[in-house]
Amino acid sequence: MYELSDVLELCDLMSTHGIIFWLDGGWAVDGLLGKQTRPHADVDIVIREMDTQFLRQLLESRGYSDVERSDTCPWNFVMGDKTGREVDFHVIVLDPMGNGQYGPKEKGVIFPAEALTGKAIIDQKLMPCISPQALVKFHTGYEPDENDFEDVFAICTRFGIELPAVYKRFHQE
Repeated sequence: MYELSDVLELCDLMSTHGIIFWLDGGWAVDGLLGKQTRPHADVDIVIREMDTQFLRQLLESRGYSDVERSDTCPWNFVMGDKTGREVDFHVIVLDPMGNGQYGPKEKGVIFPAEALTGKAIIDQKLMPCISPQALVKFHTGYEPDENDFEDVFAICTRFGIELPAVYKRFHQE
């Protein structure tokens, strides 16, 4: 499990070493809502490719190592430690306009610049995160579960975003 204190420690580590990052996933949702809504197995972060090796070294020096998964690749991988804490990396290359290329260009997956403008509040600390609109968009294109619905519904409600069609089956007026 990745606890609140672990998120703060990781974010402080990255900030102290000048690593630009954005919270993503469940902790970004909680940060946008200003409170922890549920336990999280990991913390998802978006980082620049140029910071990947240095952050890997920092985490390795703290007992983290690669966690093998079927979707492991240079732009999406997980590192974990012996206590069960895991960091899920989403690696981007920023273009001159601030858009983040995620993976090979031919796949065409982009974090638009506006997706990198969210502001999370974690334990009264302001942190960069994926924007609410982008978090909702990134929670589509696959079969959502109950946690996905809870996250998306809370973000849509808080920020006045229309609930995507794939989630409407979960929502009973």
